[in-house]
Amino acid sequence: MISRLVPALCASLTLALLNSPALAASKPPAGPAESDWRTPDPQNVLVIDTTKGRIIFELSPEVAPASAAQVRDLARTGFYDGRGFFRVIDGFMDQTGDPTDTGTGGSTKPSLPAEFTFRRSADTPLTVVVKAGGVEAGFIGALPVISQTLDLGMLTADHKVHAYATFCAGVGGLARTANDPNSGNSQFYLMRDPTPRLDQNYTPFGRAIAGLDVIRAIKVGEPVEAPMDKMLKVRVLADIPAAERPLVRVIDTRGAWFTAQVAKVRADQTIDFSICNLDIPSQISNPAK
Repeated sequence: MISRLVPALCASLTLALLNSPALAASKPPAGPAESDWRTPDPQNVLVIDTTKGRIIFELSPEVAPASAAQVRDLARTGFYDGRGFFRVIDGFMDQTGDPTDTGTGGSTKPSLPAEFTFRRSADTPLTVVVKAGGVEAGFIGALPVISQTLDLGMLTADHKVHAYATFCAGVGGLARTANDPNSGNSQFYLMRDPTPRLDQNYTPFGRAIAGLDVIRAIKVGEPVEAPMDKMLKVRVLADIPAAERPLVRVIDTRGAWFTAQVAKVRADQTIDFSICNLDIPSQISNPAK
């Protein structure tokens, strides 16, 4: 069972880190070069303007294609504009995306099949930062992922292996309106802090690459007392007129700067190291006038 891989990863990761040459030095890497940045696909970026500020969210169709597409399609219809954060738990998550702002509603689109896990192939763009005990942890873009090693693909009929995104801070997941794992529709939540107990039980469809401070500033409550914070407007970056479209770039987890940063964090944190502790800087700026 893939769920049993997490304890195994922790135990094996401890041994791997204690014997890692990265522990020999803890110098911070120099500032990132131009080649260390990437520009995300504007078709897969949501600009979420809230009453507390702006969140830039990158969708991950490689991990949850149907869920990423549905959230993007709903954003394009204006469905999310004015939706409240009706259930917000400090240290956990902010829930929104319900037209009734109660947790009971959804869109007119059909509910989605669960995308709790996915099949990883040699073509999957996973940047591995830790490999131990038959398990690899790394990133697809900015989304943290845990996977069986590709070596095990030699033993599977499709030559692919089991993988899943883990719910670090900033990760977005589809909320379920029932115990049915296939009941995700329009509601989603944004993680304030890491919550691995959600792994493989909810669909992660992307991650905020800017605005974690905004996510953590949303008014708390279960339910939230009026007036609740809201998403004022949710747009796909590609749809925003060029004259007002924010310029977005994020550190490339495949680049040299990020590799050095991983080594530093591993050296500093040793047995407490987690991929959720790795910051992925971004730069958001207004277009030139």
